[in-house]
Amino acid sequence: MQAQSRRESLSDILRPAAPPRELENVYTDDQRERLLDVVHRNGPWKLIIAQHFSSADALIATLSGAMPEGVTPTLDMFLTPTFRGFYANYSTALYPEIADCFYNPAFIEYAKSYWGAKYAKPQMMLFNINGPCANRDPGHLDTPSFRGIRYESAPTWLCSVMGKSGLFKDYLIKMAQVITWFSHDTGSGFTYWPDGPINAPRRLLPPIYNRGVLVQNEMMIHRGEANGPVEQQSPEGLAFETVFEGDPSDRNQWLLKTGDKVVARHSTDDLRFLVHWSAEVFEDYAELKKNMDRSADLTFDQVFETLIKDVRSKGIEITPPSDPLADPVFIRTLNQAYDFGPPVQYPAEAPISPFIMGGARAA
Repeated sequence: MQAQSRRESLSDILRPAAPPRELENVYTDDQRERLLDVVHRNGPWKLIIAQHFSSADALIATLSGAMPEGVTPTLDMFLTPTFRGFYANYSTALYPEIADCFYNPAFIEYAKSYWGAKYAKPQMMLFNINGPCANRDPGHLDTPSFRGIRYESAPTWLCSVMGKSGLFKDYLIKMAQVITWFSHDTGSGFTYWPDGPINAPRRLLPPIYNRGVLVQNEMMIHRGEANGPVEQQSPEGLAFETVFEGDPSDRNQWLLKTGDKVVARHSTDDLRFLVHWSAEVFEDYAELKKNMDRSADLTFDQVFETLIKDVRSKGIEITPPSDPLADPVFIRTLNQAYDFGPPVQYPAEAPISPFIMGGARAA
C-alpha cells in the first residue's frame, strides 16, 4: 500500500497545467520550406543523446525509469538516429530567415491562453530530425527551468529531478510549447500521459504532417513513436559521433555520416521532422518582474540541501559528494527517490522499441 501511495503521489505531480490542445496546419508551406532549408544548409547536426547526456545515469534521470528487469542501463542501449539543432535560444532567433516563425504572434497568444496569463515571450526553438528510427524512450519530461536553475545553465538530469520531486513548484518557470511534426508515416504519432503516468495515455494520431500540440511538456510524461521500416530503424555503423546533414548536391536528400562514411541516406519524404517552439509565460507583471530581476532565485546549494533533506526523510541513505552535478551514485540515488517507474500502459499501436544489447534484442 505504501508503494502504491507513493506512485500515486508522484504521478499526481507529473500533470501539465492543462491538457494538450491539438493544432492543425501550424506552419505555412513557405515557413516549412525555410525551416528545412536552415537544417539542410547549416549541418552537420549531432545526436540528441550525444548533446545532452554524459552517462546512462544522467539520461535515466529524465526518463520514467522503465528498463528490462536485471538490465544495467548503458547509453548504447538508447542509441537511436535522432538529431537536434536550435533555431533560437535566449529569446533570440539564430537565423534571420525564420524570425517570423520564432516571433510568432499566434504562438504567443496560444501560450498566454494555455495558462490564462497576461504576458509571454518566446524563449527557445529547436528541431529534432530523423529518418526511419526506433524509439526506446519509455517516456520522459522535457527539461523544466526554475528561477536561478535553468535548462541553459544546469544539467538536464538535475532540472528533471527537481520537476519530478514537486519540491520547487514555487520557483518553476511557467512554459508553454507549440510542438509540430512533419511526418508521412501512417503509424507514427505522439503518446502522452496528461493525467499522470498511473493513468491511461492519449495519442496524437498519425499521420502527423503539419499537426501539433500546445502543451506544458516539462510536467507531462510523453514520448515520440518509432517510425519507418523496422529494418531501417537502427542503421549499421550508427555511433555517438554520427551526424546528420543535407546532401550538398540535392535539396531533398539527407545523409547520416560516421566520420567520412555514409551510413544512411534519406529523402525528405522519409523524414520525421519535429519543430519545438517554447515560450516563458507570466501570470501578471509581478511574476514577470520576479523572473527578470532575479530577486527570488534558487542557488545550487539550496537545491541540493532541499533534495538531500527530503530524500533522507524518506529513509533513503544519501551522502553529499564533492561534485554533486556529476557524481553517478548521487544522481542515481536522487533519481530513484523520485522515479515513478514506467507508465502503467502504452498504446498497443506504439510500443517501446526493443533494446539492443551486444547484438541481441531484449524485449
